[in-house]
Amino acid sequence: MRESLRRLAHSSDENMARRGRNNTRRVRVELMDAEHITIDIDRKARGGDLLDKICESLDVIEKDYFGMLYVQRGDTRVWLDLNRRLAKTFKNEPWDVRFAVKFYPPEPSELKDDATRYQIALAVRRDLIENRLTCSQITYALLSSYVLQAELGDFEESSLTPSTLSQYRAVPLAAITPELENKIEDLYKKHKGQTPAEAELNYLESAKRLALYGAELHAVTDSEDVDISLAVSHSGIAVYRDGMLMNRFPWAKITKICYNKRLFTLRLRAGEFDQFETSLSFRTRATTACKKLWRCSVEHHMFFRREAPVVVDRIPGLARLGSRRISCRRTLRQLRQEDSPPTAASA
Repeated sequence: MRESLRRLAHSSDENMARRGRNNTRRVRVELMDAEHITIDIDRKARGGDLLDKICESLDVIEKDYFGMLYVQRGDTRVWLDLNRRLAKTFKNEPWDVRFAVKFYPPEPSELKDDATRYQIALAVRRDLIENRLTCSQITYALLSSYVLQAELGDFEESSLTPSTLSQYRAVPLAAITPELENKIEDLYKKHKGQTPAEAELNYLESAKRLALYGAELHAVTDSEDVDISLAVSHSGIAVYRDGMLMNRFPWAKITKICYNKRLFTLRLRAGEFDQFETSLSFRTRATTACKKLWRCSVEHHMFFRREAPVVVDRIPGLARLGSRRISCRRTLRQLRQEDSPPTAASA
């Protein structure tokens, strides 16, 4: 009898452990510095729950600037929907995601958290290494000097080598030249006494002036079938051709953003000498790419321009595409209001 009870208890423990394993999923997360961590999460969790867990493990307080990328049909830059259950996005374990900055702060000095500032600085460094962000040699030198100051402290003769620049992802390996090294050394010496937090802030203050800082690039063609890129960022949507800026549309000038199959359309406010609003249309390579561009534009507009997130109505006939899912939990204005001290009246 006792043996039967022991077997029953052992079997019950195994079943409970199995149910526990079945209720959790393992997520492999690639961090900004290319390191990996593993997080166990409930199989019914949503994307926002996973983002919260990642930020908690990194001591990041200002979570709303960040998101997670995953690979879908060969596209390596698909943002995970924070409102969608993870089990509906991923099938096979481990679920692979990449922690990334989704909304780059236009004014890094307004960040209140050193951990947030560090992660955003890592993101900019990765953008430079992966050639999503480019700059002149003198800017490479300035940015690299701040990276070394933040990572190594004050200058020492043995602290600057090509392997050091590569190790700390300060500059793309292909861009390193003896002239660049000499310029980095000269600038690095001038940062003596800066703390890591000060060096990272100076790094971001310099990086924010780059034309494509925080921009998401989307390949499209114009009305004449010429290949161009649309850069979506905190300031609006810019048009680039062969790396040259052709036009810029601030969010304040854009009154409507819509898409239909492969056609992406912007409606622009009438100018000082115009009687009517104008519309500009661009064509993407596929409907999924057009939907991705639309969603990126709406989310950036919502985060940087709105007082609070709003529900975007579905377009009749497009409900099956899930095209109205917007991953924006709080806006920049809400973040700033939380950080501002109470007024005398409210106190």
